[in-house]
Amino acid sequence: MRARILLLTTGGTIASLPTEEGLAPGLDGEELARMLPQGILEHYDVTVRDILHLDSSNIQPEEWQTIARHVFDNRTEYDGIVITHGTDTMAYTASVLSFMLRGIAIPVVLTGAQLPMAHPLSDGMENLRTALAMAASGAAGVFLAFDRKVMLGCRAVKIRTTDFDAFESVNWPLAASVDGKGLQLHPEAIPRQTGECALRDRLCDKVFLIKLTPGLDPEIFDMLLQMHYRGIVIEAFGAGGLHFVRRDLIAKLQAAARAGITVVVCSQCLYEPSDFSVYEVGQKALEQGVIQGRDMTTEAAVTKLMWALGQTDDTEIVRDYMERSLAGEMA
Repeated sequence: MRARILLLTTGGTIASLPTEEGLAPGLDGEELARMLPQGILEHYDVTVRDILHLDSSNIQPEEWQTIARHVFDNRTEYDGIVITHGTDTMAYTASVLSFMLRGIAIPVVLTGAQLPMAHPLSDGMENLRTALAMAASGAAGVFLAFDRKVMLGCRAVKIRTTDFDAFESVNWPLAASVDGKGLQLHPEAIPRQTGECALRDRLCDKVFLIKLTPGLDPEIFDMLLQMHYRGIVIEAFGAGGLHFVRRDLIAKLQAAARAGITVVVCSQCLYEPSDFSVYEVGQKALEQGVIQGRDMTTEAAVTKLMWALGQTDDTEIVRDYMERSLAGEMA
């Protein structure tokens, strides 16, 4: 019996066509599906639905909610769901869906392309093949499939702008890969889904990301406070360094904490975790209530904080969410 797969299309490069103003989404889902070889479609029972028609630069929290609701509403009717999406923000979408759809009992697989499907050298065909195979695998969770690799959604990061090997699984092994034996699942890298899936799609968009640079003016925190931001993610130096000589970021973090702002600090380094216990500056930050991002990707840290703040106004509950792994985003 063929696996029942729902293909949700949102636009992106994979569906783009040339225009006078550059590439823009132009293909609908049925046209995308018709471009797949008949031999592929014979393996799956595919239903196609267009839900968005956007360059992924325009996919924002409201679109995340739309995507999540479509997945949730159809989760019991299909064996798996594939979502085509632009590559630029796909890692953010994959991360946030991991939190909004915790406990999902089927595979939900995002994919896209670096070249439009209509291009004769497009990578879209291969990426869709991998995504369909993963969607039919029975491995529950949210994933991102690209260049014959399948990553946990909350561990994927786009690391290249044009290369077909555009995404990498950061600080986590691949969930699956494709080789001469077909799709090879790696069960040890796929967190077990527990509990009943509930749609928890409320988000707080008042989260700001700062990449720390030497000499950053601490007054930026005053501005964020005035703009009523509720969460800040800081990409700090190395294992978690923040300067406090001459420009005292630590004092501003204390003021932010007193104002009820949740501050999460990750490392600017792509690999390995932050560890605030190592240096004096890190220990000072911990004293002000900063939450360690540990080995989370920036995409996971930002979307998880948006999600956590959308669930509750209680900063201690938010802290609890941020300090434990919910979907495999933190080792």
